[in-house]
Amino acid sequence: MSIAQTIRPHLPYLRRFARTLTGAQEVGDAYVATLLEGLVSTPSDFPTDVPARVALYHLFLKVWNSVRLSQDGGDDLQGSLATAQRRINSISTLPRQAFLLVAVEGFTAAEAAMILEIGERDIESLLDIAGQEIAHQVATNVLIIEDELLIAMDLETIVTSLGHSVQDVATTKTEALAAVKRQKPGLILADVKLADGSSGLDAVREIVAESDMPVIFITAYPEKVLTGERPEPTFLISKPFQRETVMAIISQALFFDTRAHPRTAAA
Repeated sequence: MSIAQTIRPHLPYLRRFARTLTGAQEVGDAYVATLLEGLVSTPSDFPTDVPARVALYHLFLKVWNSVRLSQDGGDDLQGSLATAQRRINSISTLPRQAFLLVAVEGFTAAEAAMILEIGERDIESLLDIAGQEIAHQVATNVLIIEDELLIAMDLETIVTSLGHSVQDVATTKTEALAAVKRQKPGLILADVKLADGSSGLDAVREIVAESDMPVIFITAYPEKVLTGERPEPTFLISKPFQRETVMAIISQALFFDTRAHPRTAAA
Protein backbone atom coordinates (compact mmCIF):
# COMPACT_ATOMS: atom_id res chain seq x y z
CA MET A 1 0.00 0.00 0.00
CA SER A 2 1.33 3.45 -0.92
CA ILE A 3 1.85 6.22 1.65
CA ALA A 4 -0.99 8.17 0.05
CA GLN A 5 -3.37 5.25 0.54
CA THR A 6 -2.12 4.70 4.08
CA ILE A 7 -2.63 8.26 5.30
CA ARG A 8 -5.72 9.25 3.29
CA PRO A 9 -8.27 8.07 5.93
CA HIS A 10 -6.49 10.10 8.61
CA LEU A 11 -6.10 13.41 6.73
CA PRO A 12 -9.50 14.92 7.63
CA TYR A 13 -8.73 14.43 11.31
CA LEU A 14 -5.20 15.78 10.92
CA ARG A 15 -6.63 18.90 9.27
CA ARG A 16 -8.99 19.33 12.23
CA PHE A 17 -6.09 18.94 14.64
CA ALA A 18 -3.98 21.40 12.62
CA ARG A 19 -6.74 24.00 12.60
CA THR A 20 -7.25 23.68 16.35
CA LEU A 21 -3.54 23.83 17.04
CA THR A 22 -2.80 26.84 14.82
CA GLY A 23 -6.02 28.80 15.18
CA ALA A 24 -7.16 28.99 11.55
CA GLN A 25 -8.14 26.59 8.81
CA GLU A 26 -5.92 28.24 6.21
CA VAL A 27 -2.83 28.11 8.40
CA GLY A 28 -3.55 24.59 9.58
CA ASP A 29 -3.97 23.42 6.01
CA ALA A 30 -0.70 25.13 5.08
CA TYR A 31 1.13 23.09 7.70
CA VAL A 32 -0.54 19.90 6.48
CA ALA A 33 0.45 20.79 2.92
CA THR A 34 4.04 21.35 4.04
CA LEU A 35 4.04 17.91 5.63
CA LEU A 36 2.61 16.26 2.52
CA GLU A 37 5.14 18.00 0.27
CA GLY A 38 7.91 16.64 2.46
CA LEU A 39 6.51 13.12 2.26
CA VAL A 40 6.30 13.35 -1.53
CA SER A 41 9.96 14.34 -1.77
CA THR A 42 11.22 11.93 0.91
CA PRO A 43 8.66 9.13 1.45
CA SER A 44 11.24 7.17 3.42
CA ASP A 45 10.68 9.64 6.29
CA PHE A 46 7.32 7.99 7.05
CA PRO A 47 7.80 5.50 9.91
CA THR A 48 6.54 1.98 9.31
CA ASP A 49 7.15 0.54 12.77
CA VAL A 50 4.25 2.39 14.47
CA PRO A 51 0.54 2.76 13.60
CA ALA A 52 0.02 4.99 10.58
CA ARG A 53 -2.06 7.59 12.44
CA VAL A 54 0.57 7.86 15.17
CA ALA A 55 3.30 8.25 12.56
CA LEU A 56 1.32 10.92 10.67
CA TYR A 57 0.69 13.09 13.73
CA HIS A 58 4.28 12.63 14.85
CA LEU A 59 5.61 13.94 11.54
CA PHE A 60 3.08 16.77 11.51
CA LEU A 61 4.18 18.03 14.92
CA LYS A 62 7.81 17.84 13.84
CA VAL A 63 6.87 20.18 10.98
CA TRP A 64 4.80 22.45 13.22
CA ASN A 65 7.56 22.73 15.79
CA SER A 66 10.27 23.48 13.22
CA VAL A 67 8.56 25.55 10.49
CA ARG A 68 7.15 29.01 11.15
CA LEU A 69 4.23 29.98 8.93
CA SER A 70 2.02 33.04 9.25
CA GLN A 71 -0.88 32.56 11.67
CA ASP A 72 -2.99 35.58 10.76
CA GLY A 73 -6.02 33.68 9.53
CA GLY A 74 -8.13 33.47 12.66
CA ASP A 75 -10.66 36.23 11.88
CA ASP A 76 -13.24 33.76 10.59
CA LEU A 77 -13.50 31.94 13.91
CA GLN A 78 -16.72 32.90 15.65
CA GLY A 79 -18.43 32.33 18.98
CA SER A 80 -17.28 29.45 21.15
CA LEU A 81 -14.67 28.33 18.61
CA ALA A 82 -12.95 31.71 18.82
CA THR A 83 -13.07 31.55 22.62
CA ALA A 84 -11.66 28.03 22.59
CA GLN A 85 -8.89 29.08 20.25
CA ARG A 86 -7.83 31.94 22.52
CA ARG A 87 -7.67 29.43 25.37
CA ILE A 88 -5.66 27.00 23.25
CA ASN A 89 -3.15 29.68 22.39
CA SER A 90 -2.70 30.57 26.05
CA ILE A 91 -1.74 27.03 27.10
CA SER A 92 1.96 26.26 27.17
CA THR A 93 3.06 24.67 23.90
CA LEU A 94 3.83 21.09 24.94
CA PRO A 95 0.89 20.72 27.36
CA ARG A 96 -1.35 22.11 24.61
CA GLN A 97 -0.16 19.45 22.17
CA ALA A 98 -0.61 16.68 24.74
CA PHE A 99 -4.07 17.91 25.67
CA LEU A 100 -5.28 18.09 22.07
CA LEU A 101 -3.83 14.69 21.20
CA VAL A 102 -5.50 12.92 24.13
CA ALA A 103 -8.65 14.91 24.89
CA VAL A 104 -9.60 15.93 21.36
CA GLU A 105 -7.98 13.46 18.95
CA GLY A 106 -8.57 10.44 21.18
CA PHE A 107 -5.02 9.07 21.32
CA THR A 108 -4.07 7.01 24.35
CA ALA A 109 -1.39 8.34 26.67
CA ALA A 110 1.03 5.76 25.23
CA GLU A 111 0.28 6.86 21.65
CA ALA A 112 0.61 10.54 22.55
CA ALA A 113 3.95 9.76 24.19
CA MET A 114 5.16 8.17 20.94
CA ILE A 115 3.97 11.15 18.92
CA LEU A 116 5.72 13.65 21.16
CA GLU A 117 8.76 11.41 21.79
CA ILE A 118 8.44 11.61 25.56
CA GLY A 119 7.63 9.17 28.36
CA GLU A 120 4.09 8.12 29.18
CA ARG A 121 4.42 9.54 32.68
CA ASP A 122 5.43 12.85 31.13
CA ILE A 123 2.16 12.85 29.19
CA GLU A 124 0.23 12.57 32.44
CA SER A 125 2.18 15.52 33.86
CA LEU A 126 1.53 17.59 30.73
CA LEU A 127 -2.19 16.81 30.87
CA ASP A 128 -2.23 17.89 34.50
CA ILE A 129 -0.52 21.17 33.57
CA ALA A 130 -2.97 21.75 30.71
CA GLY A 131 -5.90 20.98 33.00
CA GLN A 132 -4.67 23.46 35.60
CA GLU A 133 -4.08 26.17 32.99
CA ILE A 134 -7.51 25.58 31.46
CA ALA A 135 -9.22 25.54 34.85
CA HIS A 136 -7.57 28.86 35.73
CA GLN A 137 -9.27 30.39 32.69
CA VAL A 138 -12.68 28.74 32.98
CA ALA A 139 -13.21 28.20 36.71
CA THR A 140 -16.91 27.64 37.33
CA ASN A 141 -19.48 26.21 39.73
CA VAL A 142 -20.36 22.54 39.27
CA LEU A 143 -23.51 20.58 40.04
CA ILE A 144 -22.86 16.90 40.81
CA ILE A 145 -25.79 14.53 40.31
CA GLU A 146 -24.65 11.28 41.94
CA ASP A 147 -26.32 8.98 44.47
CA GLU A 148 -23.23 7.03 45.61
CA LEU A 149 -21.66 8.97 48.48
CA LEU A 150 -18.04 7.86 47.98
CA ILE A 151 -18.14 8.58 44.25
CA ALA A 152 -19.71 11.98 44.89
CA MET A 153 -16.94 12.79 47.40
CA ASP A 154 -14.30 11.67 44.90
CA LEU A 155 -15.81 13.89 42.20
CA GLU A 156 -15.92 16.83 44.62
CA THR A 157 -12.21 16.38 45.31
CA ILE A 158 -11.38 16.27 41.60
CA VAL A 159 -13.54 19.31 40.80
CA THR A 160 -12.08 21.46 43.56
CA SER A 161 -8.51 20.38 42.73
CA LEU A 162 -9.04 21.92 39.29
CA GLY A 163 -10.04 25.23 40.84
CA HIS A 164 -13.81 24.87 40.42
CA SER A 165 -16.44 25.02 43.17
CA VAL A 166 -19.16 22.46 43.89
CA GLN A 167 -22.47 24.28 44.26
CA ASP A 168 -24.52 21.20 45.18
CA VAL A 169 -24.64 17.38 45.20
CA ALA A 170 -28.01 15.94 44.15
CA THR A 171 -28.95 12.28 44.55
CA THR A 172 -32.26 12.32 42.63
CA LYS A 173 -33.81 14.05 39.63
CA THR A 174 -36.02 16.13 41.94
CA GLU A 175 -33.01 17.34 43.95
CA ALA A 176 -31.13 18.14 40.74
CA LEU A 177 -33.96 20.26 39.33
CA ALA A 178 -34.29 22.08 42.65
CA ALA A 179 -30.54 22.76 42.77
CA VAL A 180 -30.60 24.35 39.31
CA LYS A 181 -33.53 26.56 40.33
CA ARG A 182 -31.46 27.82 43.25
CA GLN A 183 -28.38 28.50 41.13
CA LYS A 184 -27.50 27.89 37.49
CA PRO A 185 -24.33 25.73 37.30
CA GLY A 186 -21.54 26.25 34.81
CA LEU A 187 -21.07 22.48 34.44
CA ILE A 188 -23.01 19.34 35.36
CA LEU A 189 -21.51 15.95 36.27
CA ALA A 190 -24.40 13.47 36.22
CA ASP A 191 -24.79 9.80 37.00
CA VAL A 192 -27.26 8.09 34.69
CA LYS A 193 -29.12 5.90 37.23
CA LEU A 194 -30.09 7.67 40.45
CA ALA A 195 -31.08 6.55 43.94
CA ASP A 196 -34.87 6.72 43.55
CA GLY A 197 -34.82 4.98 40.17
CA SER A 198 -34.98 8.27 38.29
CA SER A 199 -32.71 9.02 35.35
CA GLY A 200 -29.84 11.50 35.24
CA LEU A 201 -30.40 11.70 31.49
CA ASP A 202 -33.99 12.79 32.05
CA ALA A 203 -32.94 15.31 34.69
CA VAL A 204 -30.36 16.85 32.40
CA ARG A 205 -32.78 16.90 29.47
CA GLU A 206 -35.17 19.05 31.52
CA ILE A 207 -32.36 21.27 32.77
CA VAL A 208 -30.83 22.03 29.37
CA ALA A 209 -34.27 22.61 27.87
CA GLU A 210 -34.41 25.72 30.05
CA SER A 211 -30.74 26.74 30.14
CA ASP A 212 -27.93 25.31 28.02
CA MET A 213 -24.65 24.28 29.71
CA PRO A 214 -21.86 21.68 29.38
CA VAL A 215 -22.75 18.24 30.75
CA ILE A 216 -20.64 15.16 31.49
CA PHE A 217 -22.41 11.84 32.17
CA ILE A 218 -20.93 9.14 34.38
CA THR A 219 -22.19 5.55 34.30
CA ALA A 220 -21.19 1.97 34.99
CA TYR A 221 -23.19 0.85 31.97
CA PRO A 222 -22.21 2.99 28.95
CA GLU A 223 -23.59 0.42 26.52
CA LYS A 224 -27.07 1.11 27.93
CA VAL A 225 -26.71 4.81 27.22
CA LEU A 226 -25.19 4.78 23.74
CA THR A 227 -28.12 3.07 22.05
CA GLY A 228 -29.41 5.75 19.70
CA GLU A 229 -32.88 5.27 21.22
CA ARG A 230 -32.86 8.32 23.51
CA PRO A 231 -30.87 11.53 23.98
CA GLU A 232 -27.20 10.58 24.15
CA PRO A 233 -24.40 12.43 25.96
CA THR A 234 -21.62 14.36 24.29
CA PHE A 235 -19.23 13.46 27.12
CA LEU A 236 -19.38 10.07 28.82
CA ILE A 237 -17.16 8.65 31.56
CA SER A 238 -17.35 4.97 32.48
CA LYS A 239 -17.27 3.73 36.07
CA PRO A 240 -14.94 2.89 37.64
CA PHE A 241 -13.10 5.97 36.42
CA GLN A 242 -9.55 7.23 36.65
CA ARG A 243 -8.96 10.63 38.23
CA GLU A 244 -6.92 11.74 35.21
CA THR A 245 -9.77 10.82 32.85
CA VAL A 246 -12.29 12.92 34.77
CA MET A 247 -9.88 15.86 34.88
CA ALA A 248 -9.26 15.68 31.14
CA ILE A 249 -12.95 15.43 30.25
CA ILE A 250 -13.88 18.32 32.56
CA SER A 251 -11.16 20.43 30.97
CA GLN A 252 -12.31 19.47 27.49
CA ALA A 253 -15.99 20.21 28.18
CA LEU A 254 -15.27 23.65 29.62
CA PHE A 255 -12.44 24.42 27.21
CA PHE A 256 -14.61 24.05 24.13
CA ASP A 257 -17.83 24.87 26.02
CA THR A 258 -19.53 21.95 24.25
CA ARG A 259 -23.21 22.12 25.09
CA ALA A 260 -25.52 19.17 25.77
CA HIS A 261 -28.04 19.25 22.95
CA PRO A 262 -30.28 16.16 23.26
CA ARG A 263 -30.14 14.00 20.14
CA THR A 264 -33.31 12.49 18.78
CA ALA A 265 -33.36 8.82 17.94
CA ALA A 266 -32.24 7.85 14.48
CA ALA A 267 -35.08 7.37 12.04
